[in-house]
Parts: sequence; C-alpha cells; structure tokens
Amino acid sequence: MSKKNKIITIIIAAVIGLIVLADSAFIVDETEQVVITQFGRPVGDAKTTPGLKFKAPFIQKARFFDKRYLEWDGDPNQVPTKQKKFIFIDTYARWQITDPLQFYKRLTNERGAQSRLDDLLDGESRDKVAGNVLKELVRNTNRQAVQTGKISKLIDDSLSSITVGREQIQSAIVREANKTAKDLGIEILDFRFKRINYVEDVRKRVYERMRSERFRIADKFRSEGQGEASRINGKKERELNQIQSEAFKEAEKIRGKADAQAADIYAKAYNRNSQSRELYQFTKTMETYRKTFDTSTTVILSEKSDLYKYLKSIR
Repeated sequence: MSKKNKIITIIIAAVIGLIVLADSAFIVDETEQVVITQFGRPVGDAKTTPGLKFKAPFIQKARFFDKRYLEWDGDPNQVPTKQKKFIFIDTYARWQITDPLQFYKRLTNERGAQSRLDDLLDGESRDKVAGNVLKELVRNTNRQAVQTGKISKLIDDSLSSITVGREQIQSAIVREANKTAKDLGIEILDFRFKRINYVEDVRKRVYERMRSERFRIADKFRSEGQGEASRINGKKERELNQIQSEAFKEAEKIRGKADAQAADIYAKAYNRNSQSRELYQFTKTMETYRKTFDTSTTVILSEKSDLYKYLKSIR
C-alpha cells in the first residue's frame, strides 16, 4: 500500500472514530437526568449524576429529563360542593421526576406527564371539593374578628366554625395523588387552589345575601345609635331644665332682694323730711312721664291729677 493510501486510510479511520466518539459520549448537566434506550427500550440504570457519560453509538439514545421542580397549571373547572353549590376552581401544583427510568416507561416525556397529571389532580380536587362545604375550602382556621366592641361580636357570629380547612384539603389531595404518582416515577410536591369563586348565577344570590346581612348589621347599629342619641338628648333636656329652673330661682331671689332694698331706701327717703318727700314724688312722677308719654301721645288730665301738677308748674 502506498504512503498516500495509508494517509487516506488513517484520516478516514480518524473521522469514523470521531463520529463514533461523538455519538457515544454525552454530558449530563446537574439539572438533568438521563435514561439510555436501545431501539426504544430502556437499557441499564438512569444516569442521575452530572458528568461525562458514554453509551453504545448509533443503536442507543440518551433521553434527557429535568431534575428540577416542574409546574402543573390546571384548567378552571366548574365543580359542585357538598352543598350542591357550583363553584369555579383554578388550581396549580409543583412536581418532580424522582425515578426517570419508571417515568420513561410509564409516561415517556413531560407532555405525557402533564396529561396524566390533568386526570390525576383534577380528579382528586373534584372529589375533595364535592366532599366538603365551601367554607372548608376558603378558610384555614377558626379565626377571631380583630375589631373590638359590639361589631366584633356580630362578625364573630357570622364566622361559623370549620373542622378541616383549605390547608388540610390541599394536603389530602397531594397525599392521595402521590399514591398513584409514585408508580409513575414522579412526586407531587405541592398543590394549591389558586382561585375559588361562585358561578355567575350563584354569585349574584350570594352578593345579595351578603348585602342583606350587612344592611341588617347597619340597621342594628343605627337603631342602637338612635336609642343612645335619644337617651343623651333626654339627659340634656333634664339638665337644661334643671339649670334654667335654678337660674330663674336665683334671679327671682336676687330681684326680690333688690326690690326690698329699693323699697327700704324709698321709705327712708320719703320719711326723712318734706323736701325729701317732695323730691321723691317728683322723681317718681318724672319716671312715670318717661314710661307713659312720648312725642305722639295725647292725654286728657284733670287739674287735680298728680300728673298735671308738675306740668302746670312748668307752664
């Protein structure tokens, strides 16, 4: 064989070797796990550790699966509760491939897993919703109203007690679903009700009932407020009447005392001498003029009248 033919043969062998090596070697990332298949059937154990791995070239294939937490988002469904009230529920979950070999055998890929989870989780959520009343699905604890006073008591009365709660229902769905999921090579890590709401016709009736309840509470507080206002106004009127009565009594007492003092002064002034009596009579007469007459008053007086006496002297 000539030297040239040897070089060509070496080059061809090297290329074939590189092709074989490239098809037989693969790298497993730390976020991945691999199942080796031969003619569509799994061969050996799954590759779950990161690093450079090898397989038989051409006849074997590496099937990569995610090792991280994966998301499942359910479709909104209309489901009846134990009270036969239809509600919409929207759910989501987190799951993980725990046995890639079993996962490939049962589900093949993530699309198959999502479809299987639709049936599994939707079915479990329907069973749990149908087996519980609505308040168990929307509440976790028997919470207390945070307000103080009478309104707190009214709100507490409207918060009926629960025995299960949403958290336990979600945990029960995870627990029941994992009994089946274990055989699929996956594990459901978490399940949550993302949204719960009444269907439209039921929602309107519920809103009306809620409004009626709030109106009832408002009317109760309004009537209690009116009663308290009436009590305060009554107390105010009594106290006002008492104050006015005492003030009138005190005013009359002061007025009587002043009149007595004035009468005493007038009597002493009248009895002192004739000039004092004359001054007193004049002063009282002038006071009578001022109170009786004005510029438009016309009177007819007798000449013997005490009122005429001073008018005559002035003329």
